Amino acid sequence: MSPLEAPSGSANGTAGDVKLVKSAERTIAILELVAAAPKPLTTAEIFKLTGYPRSSLHWLLLTLVELNWIEQTAEGAYRIGTHALLCGTAYLDRDPVMEHVSAVLEKVRNATTFTTHYARLDRSDVIYLATRQAVDRRRLSSRVGRKLPAQVTALGKAILAEYTDDEVRQRIGDGPYPRLTPGTVQDFPALQAELAEFRKMGNSREWEQNTVGLCCVSVVVPYRIPGTDAISCSIPTELATEDVLAATVATLHSAAGELARTLRTAGIR
Repeated sequence: MSPLEAPSGSANGTAGDVKLVKSAERTIAILELVAAAPKPLTTAEIFKLTGYPRSSLHWLLLTLVELNWIEQTAEGAYRIGTHALLCGTAYLDRDPVMEHVSAVLEKVRNATTFTTHYARLDRSDVIYLATRQAVDRRRLSSRVGRKLPAQVTALGKAILAEYTDDEVRQRIGDGPYPRLTPGTVQDFPALQAELAEFRKMGNSREWEQNTVGLCCVSVVVPYRIPGTDAISCSIPTELATEDVLAATVATLHSAAGELARTLRTAGIR
């Protein structure tokens, strides 16, 4: 699925054992589509990407504008609105894990000088929940709320390595996977080989699979079984020597263990 394709249930309007309400499903799909778009989308573009009937699409868009979930530009295109930000912020404010994450991320960032991320598995993707920018602010980083396919990130691979190959295939599929860079892993056999290696190593690595010029190392935060969250560092490829990678992984393991102990002590599972 490309970043701008609308998600959908099965042909009979179900997702797993839950029968989906069509209007609600379409509303959420429009919000996710507009949020993922790099620029405002016109009604015609949204219609082309979703295939929803024009009449119901028209009223859904008007409703979302009226309720401030999306905004309309002077040219008549649509972009995400302020109420989407309010809901996203509320998630971070109310998740019991996140109040313990910031101090750990800052400790890792300060120890390594690299941009540090915290992310959670969401079906076949990872969502970035927290980021601490590199000491050298010229370096590239991911922003909070960004969603990427799990198989193109070290964060996602670290979490996927917690699952069996069959469970990974059910989440990710066989491929071919969307290619974000020339280095993106292409299909399940290639991903399977990577995960087997990462299980032995106890950490995951990704080299220019989602951003040219950056590699990333990651470890799971072991407070749940199987893991759902991971912590990582993004490293410019020119700095990513084996010594640097090994030292960064050691720092991440220490931080992940510390955070997991804190969460378990607080009764967070």
